[in-house]
Amino acid sequence: MQKNLVIVESPAKAKTIEKFLGSDFVVKSSFGHIRDLPKKDLSIDIEGGFVPTYEIPAEKGKLVAELSRTAAEAKAVWLASDEDREGEAIAWHLTEVLGLNVENTKRIVFHEITKDAILNAIKAPRKVDMNLVNAQQARRVLDRLVGFELSPILWKKVKPALSAGRVQSVAVRLVVEREREIINFKVTSSYRIVAQFYPANDSNKTLFKAEYSERFATKEEAYAMLERCKGATFTVEKCESKPSKRYPAPPFTTSTLQQEAGRKFSMSVSQTMSIAQKLYERGLITYMRTDSVNLSSLALNACKKEICEMFGENYSARRNYTTSSKGAQEAHEAIRPTYINNHTIEGTSAEKRLYELIWKRTVASQMIAAEVNRTTITIAMSGDENRFVATGEVIEFDGFLRLYSESHDDEPSDSDDSAKLPLLHEGEQLLSQTITATERFSVPPMRFNEALLVKRLEELGIGRPSTYAPTISTITTRGYIEKVNKPSQKRSYTLLTLKGNSITEKIASENYGAEKNRLAPTDIGMVVNDYLEQHFPMVMNYNFTANVEKEFDRIAEGEMAWKEMIGNFYTPFHELVESAITTQNDKGSQVRIIGTDPATGHVVKARIGRFGPMVEIESNDGEKPRFASLKKGQLIEAITLEEALSLFALPRTLGNYGDDELVVGIGKFGAYVRYGKSFASLTKSDDPYTITYERAVEIIEEQKRSAAAATTPIKSFVEDANMLIKNGRYGAYIAYNGKNYRIPKSKKAESLSYEDCLKIVNSTKK
Repeated sequence: MQKNLVIVESPAKAKTIEKFLGSDFVVKSSFGHIRDLPKKDLSIDIEGGFVPTYEIPAEKGKLVAELSRTAAEAKAVWLASDEDREGEAIAWHLTEVLGLNVENTKRIVFHEITKDAILNAIKAPRKVDMNLVNAQQARRVLDRLVGFELSPILWKKVKPALSAGRVQSVAVRLVVEREREIINFKVTSSYRIVAQFYPANDSNKTLFKAEYSERFATKEEAYAMLERCKGATFTVEKCESKPSKRYPAPPFTTSTLQQEAGRKFSMSVSQTMSIAQKLYERGLITYMRTDSVNLSSLALNACKKEICEMFGENYSARRNYTTSSKGAQEAHEAIRPTYINNHTIEGTSAEKRLYELIWKRTVASQMIAAEVNRTTITIAMSGDENRFVATGEVIEFDGFLRLYSESHDDEPSDSDDSAKLPLLHEGEQLLSQTITATERFSVPPMRFNEALLVKRLEELGIGRPSTYAPTISTITTRGYIEKVNKPSQKRSYTLLTLKGNSITEKIASENYGAEKNRLAPTDIGMVVNDYLEQHFPMVMNYNFTANVEKEFDRIAEGEMAWKEMIGNFYTPFHELVESAITTQNDKGSQVRIIGTDPATGHVVKARIGRFGPMVEIESNDGEKPRFASLKKGQLIEAITLEEALSLFALPRTLGNYGDDELVVGIGKFGAYVRYGKSFASLTKSDDPYTITYERAVEIIEEQKRSAAAATTPIKSFVEDANMLIKNGRYGAYIAYNGKNYRIPKSKKAESLSYEDCLKIVNSTKK
């Protein structure tokens, strides 16, 4: 009997939907894109108007044959791929590959996988939207042209096996520029004056903090300020209390979900999207690729019901958020739970946490604002024109904060705005218990983490919800950026304290500079960025890249022809390509002169070599220069002369081991310790520049024990001296008459009898 065929993108979604549709429908999965541009060829007819040539990958052949057969037998075919441009393109490719008529084929979309949503979609099918398809085709073709024309130039002019992409290169530029801000940042110190005051007529001495409005550049100036405080009178000049409101954040979009999951759970962008995809396919949340902050009236009513039941009606405030960006990617709602009354779900720990975050954010967005009382007290000091200022914030009514509070990327602040201040009156006299001058240091800009990079790309209008995760994944895989973890460092600071009439000085210490999962450019990333900025400024321009995104939106709206848009981009871009091919690359611009080697007087320089970033000490004519690889985390642009020279400390002789010298070095396969003609590899935690003699001997002895264990049989047999069970690199095995035999996982080597071994030998295929 003929059935309706519904084609979705993923098998997980297919199972969920099939349960809702009943016996008259069969649901199949296309497993993502059914065809694409071939990986090796350009496959775009530039002369013929940028017509792409698509192919069905070999691994999809069997699937296509099965879908074609089922479609031919079906009463009707319904295309139910995702509702964004990528999903629309998948639907169109399916019509092309399966020989379906675009005009007659039913296209259905839904924002959530619930029974109501699916049945409503079936009631209102539409045609494949070719405007959305063309917007996706334009992106795909444009990115292919950029990648295929730029990459060979990088191979010739910079280094083999490199590649470039339109959005990816701009993302790398952001990371490189931030790194250069950090490299060029000069740390300065200043002294912050904080007093602990209490009202003169308060017998309980209720203390509160106030900060002096000026900072001092030197210890001497800070000391002089504390001297002026001796015997000074302090009076409340002004006391202002302002009620204000704090409003909840709107429901999640793709970008804000990625940011908040990164801040709260340290999830990577791709990890967040992978978990959200699973939640969506299980019917637990709405579609997770969206620019929209809108909620349906159904969701708004459900939120109100939950809030009233949990906290009371005075906590509810219906709020309609609207999306400001035109062409918010074809999505109708923000990311929200499909059923608001489900506060929790079953699943992995990560799925539960992400669902709870989405649930709280959605419900909190419909709660009343928190009422806050912010107090500012200005304190005059006799004989001084500057003022001490105390600020405090008291939450009078918690509102949405009872359920959820958004995290922020702000730097930690020295001020304590949440402190409760005593009730004071203008003209009231204050006494100081202590006044401290603390040395504080300026802080360099923070490196991006994944969520912050997504936020910056979104602010610049670069990329769309579906592109953020693959963009970051691509530039990381290509080795242009890397995640760095930096342990905290210790530094000393000076603390001057005035108590009574005496000033004491104390040297204290603090930890600073710790970083976790922050994005830093690699040397090759910086070199590629500089080359592209020099020769392809239009590709690397933030505004230009953002305008390209707007043109994709115009194509999606039917306001622009996609081939015309590609033509407008390609002509000036190809001229830059032709110019770059004929321009002689200045290799000297890729070399950084660090200084002079004091031992030889020769120039020390850093550059990209055949095996990666390195430093070189030049030599006299006829002599070979000396080379050393940079350590992980060192950059050509930032390495100092002292650090560069220390890299030439290898090979190091640690002493004698028996009759042989014990030498530490770095070779083709990593760091090693050598004695005579024998080598032993250092572990990842061993630093060849600092390893001790005792540790090197320990590594050698351990290697000898392992080698001995490998040659000593675990078991031998009186029945046949040639039958042995040995310990090998990949576990125990049987050695018999010069041949080796694998022991099945279900068997324990020590418990095997001679007969068991003989059986394994005889049953093993030759």
